[in-house]
Amino acid sequence: MTSPTLHSFPPLVATGARILILGNMPGVVSLRADRYYAHPRNAFWRITGALFGFDADAPYDERVAALTEAGVALWDVLKSCRRAGSLDAAVEPNSMVPNDFDAFFAAHPTIAHVCFNGTAAERNYRRLVETRAAMRYSRLPSTSPAHTASFESKAAAWRDALID
Repeated sequence: MTSPTLHSFPPLVATGARILILGNMPGVVSLRADRYYAHPRNAFWRITGALFGFDADAPYDERVAALTEAGVALWDVLKSCRRAGSLDAAVEPNSMVPNDFDAFFAAHPTIAHVCFNGTAAERNYRRLVETRAAMRYSRLPSTSPAHTASFESKAAAWRDALID
């Protein structure tokens, strides 16, 4: 049986963004909610709220505005793929279609740092997208509850990579 084809969200980005955080593909809870990092145990909003000074429990639109006003864009490596469930390991490799990063970077030339939210995002970006020499890249520990490192260790790694 073929897994369903999933489609990611458009990027969240404001003029002048300097950092792009890339996930691999939104999980089931996020896709149903039509919101990035909607799973209540995902640490993304807690970590970015702490780093950029906004309330991680604020309404979604306020969190998005605070993140983008801080110069951070948010997107996923994959535009579409087939996957059963939410795990990156369940993505069918031959189904992966990357987002159009050439057009994205042309429209947002101020982005100089790409951060991968987990190993799968980095692996698939490097496999499917042409790496840009002038860009800085950082792999961060996944904020997913499936990645069992402590919140404190995840937050420290994110702080080290994102806060100059």
